Amino acid sequence: MQTFVAKNTDELSRLFADWLVTYIQDTLKKQDRFTISLSGGSTPKKLYQLLATDEYAHKIDWPKLHFFWGDERFVPFTDERNNARMSFDELLDHVPVNKAHIHVMRTDLPPDEAVNDYDEKLHQYFDGRQSSFDLVMLGLGDDAHTLSLFPGYPVIKENEKWMSAFYLTEQNMYRITITKPIVNKSSRVAFLVSGSAKVPALKAVLYGEKDPEKYPAQVIQPANGELYWFLDEAAAAALQ
Repeated sequence: MQTFVAKNTDELSRLFADWLVTYIQDTLKKQDRFTISLSGGSTPKKLYQLLATDEYAHKIDWPKLHFFWGDERFVPFTDERNNARMSFDELLDHVPVNKAHIHVMRTDLPPDEAVNDYDEKLHQYFDGRQSSFDLVMLGLGDDAHTLSLFPGYPVIKENEKWMSAFYLTEQNMYRITITKPIVNKSSRVAFLVSGSAKVPALKAVLYGEKDPEKYPAQVIQPANGELYWFLDEAAAAALQ
């Protein structure tokens, strides 16, 4: 595990952007594509805005990137709560990506069909490969959830399937998510966490008793890949 700390959220976005650019460039020297699973939330939103600027956009070979998402609220793409829509609004509509390389979790299908659709895409990409994504970006909720792995839900224990959908009672909606088996098969996993509100959750995940049902982010442990935590100083108060 490697940890990086920035002064505030703006510097955190820049720190992560510089790290990401270098990682993408190094990876594309060895292979012809870079697969990334994006996350939603306010902290990634700032990052996406930065990556779309002239300062950063020209440093990335966008047509060689293949985009996925870690989870999705089961709302239409037109809904502002939709993670994919935010990524398009802030980044993908502003850089020269190959649209055929963008794989949105469909919410115009019943949840089970959406899971099957996305699962098929993932297996087309990653079956027979030593690792899955080159990078999975993750956030951390105040309740220590990541992706749509929420405390107390059976999806946390999934050890075989790469995809799951379930009804999240607290939000009165379905969620669709990738699961720990495919995340832990990734080359790199990076948490992007900001704000003092995350301190209790981050402290529990990193130093608390092993209790994934209570602290779901504890299940993210890459088998042969690398785990990174990018924090601002407010969140880093959790570090011992």
